[in-house]
Amino acid sequence: MGIRVATYNVRSMRDSVPALIRVIRAIRPDVLCLQEAPRRLGWRRRREMLARRTGMTVAAGRRRGGMAVLTGPGVRVLHAETRLLRPHLWLERRAAAIAVVEAGGLRLAVCSMHLDLEEHARLRHAREVVALVRDAAGRHGAAVVVAGDVNEPPGRPAFDVLTADLTDCYPCAPKGDGLTFPAARPRTRIDAIFAAPELTVLSCGVADADPADLAAATDHLPVVAELSAPEKRSS
Repeated sequence: MGIRVATYNVRSMRDSVPALIRVIRAIRPDVLCLQEAPRRLGWRRRREMLARRTGMTVAAGRRRGGMAVLTGPGVRVLHAETRLLRPHLWLERRAAAIAVVEAGGLRLAVCSMHLDLEEHARLRHAREVVALVRDAAGRHGAAVVVAGDVNEPPGRPAFDVLTADLTDCYPCAPKGDGLTFPAARPRTRIDAIFAAPELTVLSCGVADADPADLAAATDHLPVVAELSAPEKRSS
């Protein structure tokens, strides 16, 4: 058994909501990490509507920071928290939404993050996110999964922080070319899922959905990783 974890920057649901709903239904995530979830007037209602219409539930996420974690049927939520990250003068306030879940024989501490466009803040927040999710995982005996919009490609400093002790899932079991931005004509991979090294990555890549819906839903493409417990080796 395993679990499907997805990450998706939905640009505050300013684009085609029907297309967004169809994409999420098509990718069938057990856990969905959202970035730029609605956070203005009616934010809670809009998040709950998206969850309801995709057969999911809002497990974690407050207004500030625009982070959320949604969970599907059969996923048990053990703990949820939203933490504001260290502020940087003149920059947007960032946050991390964390849900500790059980599904597919796994217990995971899943964190949704959205790192800044400014490199110094991005690097500092990457370190902060890893520390926060490790703390939650340690308190609940869970394996770490971090997913989100890194706002830089692999090989850059924040990406290196995230992969120092976590596995970048895409290179392990790549599905497609992995490019995620911009959605209509993707040319870079800035959205990613990182997992504890003890987890097995069965596949990872941009999710299968109608190309027209993917282009209309938001400006990022969703990434889905199928994770499982370590494979037992025969003696």
